[in-house]
Amino acid sequence: MYDYIKGVLACSSANQKGYFATVETYGIGYLIEIIGRDFAKLPDVNSEIKIYTVLNHKEDKMSLCGFLKREDRDIFNILTSVSGVGLKMALTLINSFDVSTLVGLVLEGNFKELTRAKGVGPKLAQKIILELKDKLTNYGQVDNVSASSQVVQVNCLSQNVEDALQVLYSLGYSKDEVSGVIGKVLQATGADAPAEDVLKEALRILSL
Repeated sequence: MYDYIKGVLACSSANQKGYFATVETYGIGYLIEIIGRDFAKLPDVNSEIKIYTVLNHKEDKMSLCGFLKREDRDIFNILTSVSGVGLKMALTLINSFDVSTLVGLVLEGNFKELTRAKGVGPKLAQKIILELKDKLTNYGQVDNVSASSQVVQVNCLSQNVEDALQVLYSLGYSKDEVSGVIGKVLQATGADAPAEDVLKEALRILSL
Protein backbone atom coordinates (compact mmCIF):
# COMPACT_ATOMS: atom_id res chain seq x y z
CA MET A 1 0.00 0.00 0.00
CA TYR A 2 2.82 2.43 0.91
CA ASP A 3 6.03 2.22 -1.12
CA TYR A 4 7.70 4.99 0.83
CA ILE A 5 6.84 7.98 2.99
CA LYS A 6 8.65 11.26 2.46
CA GLY A 7 8.26 14.12 4.90
CA VAL A 8 9.97 15.62 7.94
CA LEU A 9 11.15 13.73 10.99
CA ALA A 10 8.80 14.83 13.77
CA CYS A 11 10.39 12.73 16.54
CA SER A 12 12.12 9.44 17.27
CA SER A 13 12.23 7.11 20.25
CA ALA A 14 13.74 3.85 21.47
CA ASN A 15 12.37 1.55 24.15
CA GLN A 16 12.07 -2.14 25.02
CA LYS A 17 9.65 -2.64 22.13
CA GLY A 18 12.07 -1.33 19.51
CA TYR A 19 13.11 1.77 17.59
CA PHE A 20 10.59 4.20 16.16
CA ALA A 21 10.43 7.32 13.99
CA THR A 22 7.44 9.57 13.37
CA VAL A 23 7.41 11.10 9.90
CA GLU A 24 4.99 13.95 9.26
CA THR A 25 3.69 14.59 5.77
CA TYR A 26 0.69 16.74 4.81
CA GLY A 27 -0.30 17.08 8.46
CA ILE A 28 -0.31 13.34 9.18
CA GLY A 29 2.27 11.74 11.48
CA TYR A 30 3.19 8.16 10.57
CA LEU A 31 4.66 6.08 13.40
CA ILE A 32 7.19 3.71 11.82
CA GLU A 33 9.20 0.96 13.47
CA ILE A 34 12.78 0.94 12.22
CA ILE A 35 15.97 -1.01 12.86
CA GLY A 36 18.64 0.18 15.28
CA ARG A 37 21.16 0.73 12.50
CA ASP A 38 18.80 3.19 10.80
CA PHE A 39 17.86 4.79 14.13
CA ALA A 40 21.52 5.78 14.57
CA LYS A 41 21.48 7.43 11.11
CA LEU A 42 18.31 9.48 11.53
CA PRO A 43 18.69 13.19 10.70
CA ASP A 44 17.85 15.97 13.11
CA VAL A 45 14.22 16.59 14.01
CA ASN A 46 12.41 18.68 11.37
CA SER A 47 14.81 17.46 8.68
CA GLU A 48 13.46 15.91 5.48
CA ILE A 49 13.50 12.12 5.40
CA LYS A 50 12.41 9.32 3.08
CA ILE A 51 11.60 5.90 4.51
CA TYR A 52 10.73 2.80 2.47
CA THR A 53 7.80 1.18 4.21
CA VAL A 54 5.87 -2.04 4.74
CA LEU A 55 2.31 -2.12 6.08
CA ASN A 56 1.81 -5.00 8.51
CA HIS A 57 -1.78 -6.06 8.94
CA LYS A 58 -2.75 -8.34 11.84
CA GLU A 59 -6.15 -9.23 13.19
CA ASP A 60 -5.93 -6.80 16.09
CA LYS A 61 -3.81 -3.96 14.65
CA MET A 62 -1.93 -2.46 11.73
CA SER A 63 1.62 -1.12 11.93
CA LEU A 64 4.34 0.27 9.70
CA CYS A 65 7.94 -0.86 9.40
CA GLY A 66 10.41 1.30 7.54
CA PHE A 67 13.95 1.38 6.24
CA LEU A 68 16.29 4.07 4.98
CA LYS A 69 17.46 1.78 2.17
CA ARG A 70 15.14 0.24 -0.39
CA GLU A 71 17.04 -3.06 -0.47
CA ASP A 72 16.55 -3.47 3.30
CA ARG A 73 12.80 -3.08 2.84
CA ASP A 74 12.75 -5.58 0.00
CA ILE A 75 14.80 -8.23 1.82
CA PHE A 76 12.45 -7.73 4.79
CA ASN A 77 9.51 -8.70 2.56
CA ILE A 78 11.36 -11.80 1.40
CA LEU A 79 12.40 -12.77 4.94
CA THR A 80 8.87 -12.51 6.30
CA SER A 81 7.69 -14.88 3.57
CA VAL A 82 9.85 -17.60 5.16
CA SER A 83 7.80 -19.75 7.53
CA GLY A 84 8.85 -19.16 11.12
CA VAL A 85 10.23 -15.66 10.47
CA GLY A 86 7.99 -12.94 11.84
CA LEU A 87 8.27 -9.18 11.83
CA LYS A 88 10.59 -8.94 14.85
CA MET A 89 12.87 -11.73 13.67
CA ALA A 90 13.19 -10.17 10.21
CA LEU A 91 14.07 -6.80 11.76
CA THR A 92 16.66 -8.49 13.98
CA LEU A 93 18.29 -10.22 11.01
CA ILE A 94 18.44 -7.04 8.94
CA ASN A 95 19.85 -5.11 11.88
CA SER A 96 22.50 -7.80 12.42
CA PHE A 97 23.62 -8.11 8.80
CA ASP A 98 23.54 -5.75 5.85
CA VAL A 99 21.80 -7.11 2.75
CA SER A 100 24.93 -8.17 0.86
CA THR A 101 26.34 -9.99 3.91
CA LEU A 102 23.03 -11.70 4.65
CA VAL A 103 22.64 -12.83 1.05
CA GLY A 104 26.27 -14.00 1.01
CA LEU A 105 25.67 -16.17 4.07
CA VAL A 106 22.56 -17.63 2.46
CA LEU A 107 24.30 -18.41 -0.84
CA GLU A 108 27.24 -19.97 1.05
CA GLY A 109 24.94 -21.94 3.33
CA ASN A 110 26.69 -20.51 6.40
CA PHE A 111 23.95 -21.13 8.97
CA LYS A 112 26.36 -20.91 11.92
CA GLU A 113 27.08 -17.24 11.21
CA LEU A 114 23.34 -16.53 11.03
CA THR A 115 22.97 -17.73 14.62
CA ARG A 116 24.83 -14.60 15.74
CA ALA A 117 21.52 -12.78 15.33
CA LYS A 118 19.59 -12.74 18.60
CA GLY A 119 16.94 -15.45 18.78
CA VAL A 120 18.14 -17.37 15.73
CA GLY A 121 19.00 -20.96 16.63
CA PRO A 122 20.70 -23.53 14.37
CA LYS A 123 17.43 -25.10 13.18
CA LEU A 124 15.85 -21.76 12.26
CA ALA A 125 19.09 -20.61 10.61
CA GLN A 126 19.16 -23.70 8.39
CA LYS A 127 15.47 -23.24 7.56
CA ILE A 128 16.06 -19.60 6.61
CA ILE A 129 18.94 -20.55 4.33
CA LEU A 130 16.98 -23.35 2.67
CA GLU A 131 13.90 -21.25 1.91
CA LEU A 132 15.61 -17.90 1.32
CA LYS A 133 18.16 -19.28 -1.12
CA ASP A 134 15.37 -20.72 -3.22
CA LYS A 135 13.42 -17.45 -3.16
CA LEU A 136 16.46 -15.32 -4.01
CA THR A 137 18.01 -17.37 -6.79
CA ASN A 138 14.85 -18.62 -8.51
CA TYR A 139 12.91 -15.35 -8.53
CA GLY A 140 11.74 -14.66 -12.09
CA GLN A 141 14.37 -17.05 -13.36
CA VAL A 142 12.74 -17.71 -16.73
CA ASP A 143 12.28 -14.04 -17.58
CA ASN A 144 15.63 -12.95 -16.19
CA VAL A 145 17.78 -15.51 -18.00
CA SER A 146 17.36 -13.54 -21.20
CA ALA A 147 17.60 -10.29 -19.26
CA SER A 148 20.97 -11.22 -17.77
CA SER A 149 22.35 -11.96 -21.24
CA GLN A 150 21.29 -8.47 -22.30
CA VAL A 151 22.88 -6.86 -19.26
CA VAL A 152 26.47 -7.82 -20.03
CA GLN A 153 27.78 -8.57 -23.49
CA VAL A 154 29.99 -11.52 -22.57
CA ASN A 155 29.95 -15.12 -23.72
CA CYS A 156 29.40 -16.57 -20.28
CA LEU A 157 28.66 -15.04 -16.90
CA SER A 158 30.15 -16.73 -13.87
CA GLN A 159 27.72 -18.45 -11.53
CA ASN A 160 28.56 -15.87 -8.86
CA VAL A 161 27.53 -13.02 -11.15
CA GLU A 162 24.37 -14.88 -12.19
CA ASP A 163 23.49 -15.37 -8.51
CA ALA A 164 24.05 -11.68 -7.80
CA LEU A 165 21.84 -10.68 -10.74
CA GLN A 166 19.04 -12.94 -9.56
CA VAL A 167 19.24 -11.40 -6.09
CA LEU A 168 19.02 -7.89 -7.55
CA TYR A 169 15.90 -8.89 -9.47
CA SER A 170 14.41 -10.48 -6.36
CA LEU A 171 15.00 -7.22 -4.50
CA GLY A 172 12.82 -5.44 -7.03
CA TYR A 173 15.40 -3.81 -9.29
CA SER A 174 14.38 -3.66 -12.94
CA LYS A 175 16.33 -4.87 -15.98
CA ASP A 176 17.06 -1.26 -16.91
CA GLU A 177 18.39 -0.44 -13.44
CA VAL A 178 20.64 -3.51 -13.39
CA SER A 179 21.89 -3.04 -16.95
CA GLY A 180 22.81 0.54 -16.07
CA VAL A 181 25.26 -0.49 -13.34
CA ILE A 182 26.46 -4.06 -13.89
CA GLY A 183 29.20 -3.04 -16.32
CA LYS A 184 30.67 -0.64 -13.74
CA VAL A 185 30.27 -3.28 -11.06
CA LEU A 186 32.25 -5.90 -12.96
CA GLN A 187 34.96 -3.36 -13.77
CA ALA A 188 35.35 -2.76 -10.04
CA THR A 189 35.05 -6.34 -8.80
CA GLY A 190 36.12 -8.50 -11.73
CA ALA A 191 33.96 -11.15 -13.37
CA ASP A 192 35.14 -13.88 -10.99
CA ALA A 193 34.40 -12.02 -7.75
CA PRO A 194 32.23 -13.67 -5.08
CA ALA A 195 28.50 -13.03 -5.44
CA GLU A 196 28.53 -11.06 -2.17
CA ASP A 197 31.15 -8.63 -3.53
CA VAL A 198 29.26 -8.17 -6.81
CA LEU A 199 26.02 -7.57 -4.92
CA LYS A 200 27.61 -5.16 -2.44
CA GLU A 201 29.13 -3.03 -5.21
CA ALA A 202 25.89 -3.08 -7.20
CA LEU A 203 23.86 -1.96 -4.19
CA ARG A 204 26.41 0.77 -3.45
CA ILE A 205 26.10 2.19 -6.98
CA LEU A 206 22.32 1.83 -7.09
CA SER A 207 21.99 3.77 -3.85
CA LEU A 208 23.91 6.80 -5.16
